Amino acid sequence: MTGGVLEIEHLHAGYDGAAVLRNMTLSAAPGEIVALLGANGAGKTTTLRAVSGIVRPMKGRIMLDGRDTAQISPSQVARMGVAHVPEGRGIFYGLTVAEHFRLGPRGETLDAEEGYRYFPALADLRNRPAGLLSGGEQQMLAVARALLRKPRVLLLDELSLGLAPVIVERLLPVVREYATDQGCAVVLVEQHVGLALDVADRAYVLSHGQVVLHRPAAELRGNHELLLASYLGEGVATGA
Repeated sequence: MTGGVLEIEHLHAGYDGAAVLRNMTLSAAPGEIVALLGANGAGKTTTLRAVSGIVRPMKGRIMLDGRDTAQISPSQVARMGVAHVPEGRGIFYGLTVAEHFRLGPRGETLDAEEGYRYFPALADLRNRPAGLLSGGEQQMLAVARALLRKPRVLLLDELSLGLAPVIVERLLPVVREYATDQGCAVVLVEQHVGLALDVADRAYVLSHGQVVLHRPAAELRGNHELLLASYLGEGVATGA
């Protein structure tokens, strides 16, 4: 792998000494959206947690702009330009939309007006507590906060969780535009495979903690049998 702002090399990682990921290799280049697909329990969320420093590698390396992050804390990883929107959104239900945009990490100043440009629907909700927003509005807020940090790497975990697909169809084009315009590498975990492949450049499929398929997204969009075989673990070759 060369040229990636994010490079994962032969990664083993998990919890309490038990590996969830085994010999995983993945890369994401500036401006590229990489979809990470697979059944529940395949290791997708663990991959994002490992990149953001929450889960430590047992073996292998995670490189950000060529720097090994093995001994770096999650807060330091964030300061290196990684923004992580976790499953469950990671917002504060008692704070208003406007207060979320004023709450910059480690003294960072976020541009609230830019957040409203990303998602105009939030402008009329700026004084509403996040707990009173709809699920789609909460997800817009979570993504907007992440984008305002100007990340080099954006990690998105299940944007569609609990939402109608039509809501996700409004979120993902914003992510696509941001990745292209700002040169941000995006790793997208998404159960709605069709939506993910519509915006992604490449896709990896995980099964039992291992990459079983790696192809250009356009190729997978037209080959449902190949995708199905990879989800069922039927020995699909991983080469692009």
